[in-house]
Amino acid sequence: MAMENLKPGQSAELDVEVTKDLTTNRMGREGADVLSTPALLGLMENASIKASDKFLPEGYTSVGYAVDGLRHIAPTNIGEKVQVKSVLTGIDRNRLTYEIEAYEGDKKIGNAIHKRAVIPTNPDA
Repeated sequence: MAMENLKPGQSAELDVEVTKDLTTNRMGREGADVLSTPALLGLMENASIKASDKFLPEGYTSVGYAVDGLRHIAPTNIGEKVQVKSVLTGIDRNRLTYEIEAYEGDKKIGNAIHKRAVIPTNPDA
């Protein structure tokens, strides 16, 4: 598999407004209208996909296999904007490593290390 188009330092950013479906309050609990940790993780994964999948060889995709050191360190309310930036920091054969940070304005709300594996979309072909 040719991976020469992937280079450390490639990055992508997502800008997302927090909506009800991204909060912990899917059951109507008072005071729970903040960005959930699973939703933040999903945004982090999507930013990593955006950073690299366009550089993969045709017939390949990437799948997540690890999230290390995930910290969701501040709440973000509905209507606030979140910016997630993922930077490709390592390539080892078919394994990709990303450093990710998330912000609400100037306030850091989260960070993680994410790992993805490059696999064929049709393994039987």
